[in-house]
Amino acid sequence: MPEYGRCVYDMIQHAKSIEDRAERQRCAESIVAVMTNMQTATGDKEDMRRRVWDHLAFIADYQLDIDYPVEITRLGADQNKPERVPYPMSRIRHRQYGHVLEQMLAKLTEMPAGAERDELLRLVANQMKQSLFVWNRDAMDEQKVASDIAAYTKGKVTLDLSTFHFDPVQTLPRQDGKKRKKK
Repeated sequence: MPEYGRCVYDMIQHAKSIEDRAERQRCAESIVAVMTNMQTATGDKEDMRRRVWDHLAFIADYQLDIDYPVEITRLGADQNKPERVPYPMSRIRHRQYGHVLEQMLAKLTEMPAGAERDELLRLVANQMKQSLFVWNRDAMDEQKVASDIAAYTKGKVTLDLSTFHFDPVQTLPRQDGKKRKKK
């Protein structure tokens, strides 16, 4: 286990070579104390304690003859690997919008004209503008959003920019840690 390093591995190999059982037990407990100090304190202390003893047994190839204070579970080949999650591989025309927005636009195409479709169109258009802003602030253009909606829906749904009003774009703090200069 690379997170413990060569020194811990060498200590465990040394502990395996100790003939006196009591001395070997004390050595194993010291090794566990070192391994515990190397672990980050996340979660339950009892769970971490059990995990460190499991790691000790695993690194020792389960050949360290000591009295373990916890029940040891075998790690590695004995455990079943989880099934692979299939990833939907579908082509996205405009990556800045993503697959979900494309599905929403397809749903818009199928919906009959009415208040429900108008509300969904409003939500989708505002999300598209927000996505353009996040993707590239310079490319954010209301005309582009309107033309992309028309292209996705093959002209069945259009956004009239003379009557439609976009919501203000929600700006997020910069990710690079720099502050913006005020003009």
